[in-house]
Amino acid sequence: MDKNRQFLLRKRPEGLPTPDHFELIEAPVPEPRSGEVVTRTLYLSLDPYMRGRMNAGKSYARPVELGAPMEAGVVGRVVASADPGFKIGDIVNGPGYWADYSVHKAASLRKLDPSLAPPSTALGILGMPGHTAYVGTIDIGKPKPGETFVVSAAAGPVGSLAGQIAKIKGARVIGIAGGPDKCRYVVDECGFDDCIDHRMADFAEALAAACPDGIDIYYENVGGAVLQAVWPLLNRHARVPVCGLIAEYNDVAPRPGPNLRNLLSNRILMQGFIVGDHAERFAAFFADVSNWLRTDRIKYREHTVEGLENAPEAFLGLFSGSNFGKLVVRVAAE
Repeated sequence: MDKNRQFLLRKRPEGLPTPDHFELIEAPVPEPRSGEVVTRTLYLSLDPYMRGRMNAGKSYARPVELGAPMEAGVVGRVVASADPGFKIGDIVNGPGYWADYSVHKAASLRKLDPSLAPPSTALGILGMPGHTAYVGTIDIGKPKPGETFVVSAAAGPVGSLAGQIAKIKGARVIGIAGGPDKCRYVVDECGFDDCIDHRMADFAEALAAACPDGIDIYYENVGGAVLQAVWPLLNRHARVPVCGLIAEYNDVAPRPGPNLRNLLSNRILMQGFIVGDHAERFAAFFADVSNWLRTDRIKYREHTVEGLENAPEAFLGLFSGSNFGKLVVRVAAE
């Protein structure tokens, strides 16, 4: 009988995690109880928010317990079902684990139709990252024609879609990304008006030159030095959807923040948001983004790593920018 390989959280990191914070074990394949479904993992999503769940401190989501499996969004094939709504062979998306097999409550799963879109897109542009980009841009950023919209981590799954949505809404869109290849992709493939490499020595000056009329919406994914360069460029009544602060996730102490006088004098709206609080917007997001995909108005990119055993190394690469596009691990063939 198959064994279920799974990664456990071995110890809590202080600063940047390393591979020895994870432990790969083998366990029996789970059996479903009434109302549950067992899936064979096809794709595993790796996302920056997982770093926060490795900590013990209070956050918007409960931490992963020491000795427990690392949790993640997955796409899987149903291999056992104790719920009449799912049959063996169905392809589904839902919360699971860094594992070959996951057991789910049936109510947490949605069926996927592989004829409509590749199943892996349920972890990216048609899943949580896409939903995040949509809510932050449409509901909080509210871009208008002619406004300047700036987004950090612009080549990533959230940033690239957020910028493309802002373009559809008529904004002038400036991306911030790490390295010339990512900047070229953002402009040439995603249609941004410009993209600034945050690794440049004169990054702050280059960003200011790209935004001669200031910044009306800043979609924040990064924090740190990028936020410091953006802050003085924010216009009166600017909006700042705060999605993530990946540059700061491994800090052991909070960094000095921007001077908030600019927030006061320019009446800036800055709002942190967690996409799980906006479940009611999923249907609108899915309808709009699916349509924009079908009509070729938006592009997306995935970075696929082969093999469950490579999940920790791939995850750590998120914090050095080694991924290019939505990071997924292909655990088994479709």
